[in-house]
Amino acid sequence: MGTVHAKEPEINNMNEEHRSHDNMSEDHHRNHHVFHGDIKVKVEKVHIEGLGRTKDDMVTKHVNQLFKAQTFKDVILKSGVVKQELEELGVFQGVGVFIDTSKGPEARPDGLDVTVIVKEMRRITGNAHTSVGNNEGSLVLGVKCPNLFGRAENLAAEYSRGTKHSIGFNTTFTKPLRGNQQKRFTVSAFRTSGDFPSSSYKETDNGVLLDLVLPSFLGEHSFKWEGNWRDISCLSRTASFAVREMSGHSVKSSVKHLYTRDTRNERIYPTQGYLLQLSQELAGFKALGGDVQFLKGEAELQMNRKFFSDCVLSCSLQAGLMKPFNYTETRINDRFFIGGPTSVRGFNFRGLGPHTDGDSVGGEAYWATGLHLYTPLPFMPGRGGLGDLIRTHVFLNAGNLCNLNLEEQNIHQHLEQLRENFRWSYGAGIILRLGRIARFELNYVIPKTAQPMDSVNAGLQFGVGLSFL
Repeated sequence: MGTVHAKEPEINNMNEEHRSHDNMSEDHHRNHHVFHGDIKVKVEKVHIEGLGRTKDDMVTKHVNQLFKAQTFKDVILKSGVVKQELEELGVFQGVGVFIDTSKGPEARPDGLDVTVIVKEMRRITGNAHTSVGNNEGSLVLGVKCPNLFGRAENLAAEYSRGTKHSIGFNTTFTKPLRGNQQKRFTVSAFRTSGDFPSSSYKETDNGVLLDLVLPSFLGEHSFKWEGNWRDISCLSRTASFAVREMSGHSVKSSVKHLYTRDTRNERIYPTQGYLLQLSQELAGFKALGGDVQFLKGEAELQMNRKFFSDCVLSCSLQAGLMKPFNYTETRINDRFFIGGPTSVRGFNFRGLGPHTDGDSVGGEAYWATGLHLYTPLPFMPGRGGLGDLIRTHVFLNAGNLCNLNLEEQNIHQHLEQLRENFRWSYGAGIILRLGRIARFELNYVIPKTAQPMDSVNAGLQFGVGLSFL
């Protein structure tokens, strides 16, 4: 059985001769030994160079698989796997793998030595970038301490300021479980503030969030506890009485489970696969505390299928329901809202559903669906360049938002209330990819049905966001 050697080189030599397994053609022969893909070999030693504060076992458990290689081809393939796994730890700036014949008086003729050279990230790094979400752009300034205690822990602090008067600050500590980034525990303290002009209120949140993420063969599970002190204040003197009535302080203590299964080949322009997301939130029940008490459930399903000439048919469905406890009323900042360029198009942001004196006050039950046909640009159908960044689409949206009387009405009455007076719209537009996580839409929308209370936005409508209906 081979051995694993870990040593810490001089700092000035950490970047010397980083050679990856992808460029091994010059190293396949040494000392007159020529290795072909199917020839039997034995990895005798693995050397790890460049470790400083990173614990040895974080790396050795990944490189140990090299000892199981039986052919030279296996060594090459497993070296690639090791390189990828070490890069995914998020603690190294670079990872190189060097394969050589074994040396020494006791070296085997078919023996190999593998050297893994890593360069650790700096103890403190800073960054500045922009982000988009909810039809708003933000400038984000951050500082983080990667690999804080040598086992891929991460401490980060971020400050953000949005184009719509939103301000946020959070400090987050993330701890992978047993060095697995897919299993992680997160503690976060945050302060956020944002304006909601369509509802005439401003909200400021101060809170703590605990999050445990565990993968499974069926998908990813996230278990959260959130303690949040919220403050709602009116944006103007014209705010409706309903908004004024819900203004003031509230404390929410809730537990939440989020299940996600995502088989899409990408997030922005998926051509195949589906997304299934289910969430349940329980607030203020018995030992949880707080003066906000409700049970909330929400579901999202998106399916994508490519059928000819790079044309993709996509169908999305979202639905949610919440119920207050102990004869309490739901608060405006806990309710559902739909409508806008990232939701049911043809309506303003939060423009669909119950309104009071012009203010959107949200609802306790909703459904929304979207059907899209994505096509390449007609004048640039080829791949590469703008052809990969821009798509056209035609779409159909529908949805409804209301309040249900769960105490007195039966299920058939609930379904009838959700069905009646639903709104729908259709249109066409252009989509521009913004990196790998967001997109910009410019659409021409025609709302076909609307209620007098709704805030309609017919004609040109544009939106920027992370997820779209």
